[in-house]
This record gives sequence, C-alpha cells and structure tokens, in this order.
Amino acid sequence: MCSYLTVSADVAGSAKGSEGWFSVTTASVYFDHPFHAPFDHTLNIDFAAPDSGPGARVAVELSADSARELVRCITEALDAAGAAALA
Repeated sequence: MCSYLTVSADVAGSAKGSEGWFSVTTASVYFDHPFHAPFDHTLNIDFAAPDSGPGARVAVELSADSARELVRCITEALDAAGAAALA
C-alpha cells in the first residue's frame, strides 16, 4: 500500500545519468507504485540536483525485500570502514 509519505534529505555526492556525472544534493525516498519495475509497489529513491534541472536526476525502484537488503549492506559497509575512515 502506498504511504503517501516522502522523506527527503540533503546529501553530498555524485550520480551518473544519461549525460554523465553530476553532483547530487537531495535524496527523496517514498513507497509507491513504480513507473517501470514489475511490482505492485516499490521503495523509490530519487537522487537529484534540483538547481541543475530535471535532467539531473537518477531514480531507483526497489522491491521491499531489496530495499531492506540494501539498508543492511550500507550499514555493514559503513561499520566495516570504521569511524576513522568516515571522518
């Protein structure tokens, strides 16, 4: 079921779109109907640089299980890097 809730965060990083690399400044996360993925609902993540126009956006649609696995992998990678590497 759609949550109709979008959670946004300011981020600092880069993404590769159809025209090459660009800096991303926002990430928006929401659970909704996908545009392309073959599921009824997906966790959608949009990485964007709003000041650079609509072409500066990368979207990901993940199954709920895949999204949870991604969270686990991100946490594991950050924990393995240790506090010193993340400073």
